[in-house]
Amino acid sequence: MSPYSAPNASRPPLRVALAGIGVVGGGVVRLLEANRDLIARRAGRAIEIIAISARDRHRDRGIDLTPYRWEDDMGALVADDDVDVVVEMIGGADGAALTLARQTLGAGKALVTANKAMIAHHGLDLARLAEQTDTPLKYEAAVAGGIPVIKAIREGASANEIARVYGILNGTCNYILTRMERDGAGFAEALAAAQAEGYAEADPTFDVDGIDAAHKLSILAALCFGTKLDIDAVTANGIRNIIAADIREAEALGHRVRLIGMAERDSAKNGGGLYQHVQPCLVPADHPLAYVPGALNAVVAEGNFVGRLFFEGAGAGAGPTASAIVADIIDIARDEYGPAFAMPVDALDQAPTADAGARIGKHYVRLIVEDRIGVLAEIATAMRDAEVSIESFIQRGTDGGDGGSEDGVVIAIVTHEGPASAIHAALDVLAASDHVVGTPMHMPILAL
Repeated sequence: MSPYSAPNASRPPLRVALAGIGVVGGGVVRLLEANRDLIARRAGRAIEIIAISARDRHRDRGIDLTPYRWEDDMGALVADDDVDVVVEMIGGADGAALTLARQTLGAGKALVTANKAMIAHHGLDLARLAEQTDTPLKYEAAVAGGIPVIKAIREGASANEIARVYGILNGTCNYILTRMERDGAGFAEALAAAQAEGYAEADPTFDVDGIDAAHKLSILAALCFGTKLDIDAVTANGIRNIIAADIREAEALGHRVRLIGMAERDSAKNGGGLYQHVQPCLVPADHPLAYVPGALNAVVAEGNFVGRLFFEGAGAGAGPTASAIVADIIDIARDEYGPAFAMPVDALDQAPTADAGARIGKHYVRLIVEDRIGVLAEIATAMRDAEVSIESFIQRGTDGGDGGSEDGVVIAIVTHEGPASAIHAALDVLAASDHVVGTPMHMPILAL
């Protein structure tokens, strides 16, 4: 059948099984039902849900699942000859999700997943298995929800050498920082608001400590630089230690605070190392990332011919994630697929880890110190000894809501360009001081 033919009875439907019917799974069912005819026309064939499986058969999900066969054993989805595609929406890097993924690809059935942790930790093995069985492994929904950034980089920008990829990869953190910025709230208050609105889990560790963003960054780095996934090489610092004073000082400096995942590969003459780091940064107010509010995600990729590409949209939620999953299913229906990471696994480089301390840039440093004689000299000495050049030095009293004591003083420092290792050396000295209250805060200043 020609790929330009309209869908008709001569081409059988693509038969799909869903594993995991939570918020996202319910969204997939709703989307496939609501846009059934449009999807069939775009896919060139009908797409039908054949079977579903989840932990609790009797849970009320707000959708009618009676038209679909229920399997208590997820392995039955793979064994069923009527199933062409398994959609994994269980979650978790290992356990049932990984077992199902391996069984699916091993059986020569297509796998669609939204599981960024599983791809970050086991993506290479799954991609190799997909190659061996010549079957699709698709994971658009694993990074930035409904934003089609995987397809754009893997296909649209495939002719380009990517210089760096970076962005806002976690909507929970962005929502918290936006609330702190908009309302003057402290971190704890903004986190509570995020939990009340459903943007943060009861245990927000994966989000606020940068782990979720690190998973997504490792996937983007592999795609952009043609390197093997290495989640252990991604360092992550979250937003727990950001206080209201940091938001105010950033604004006074013409910047906004954002949690940024950044991946960049050194030139071959500098060793070809790969830098992968998630950390809060000061973003210039005229940079597009500074205008990304609330729970949205955004990704920037810089290609040597295409220039800067900017993608923004909803990074989570039933609708956006279901949109990405069904887009992958449509690709499979069209027989449009290739290597999971844009090239065969054996063609991916094993990049060494770049020396993060050698990165040159400007930095923001915030300290809360006791209000006594000699403290400023102690700070200046630590900076001088570490060979940190100070551009500006601001001292303000706290209001008691900034995470320090009522008598504490906020010191905000902006440095001239220099290596990150020098900042770390100075802060190691100052963190041990009896006059420093709490944990010092360090944020790189993102260059345009």
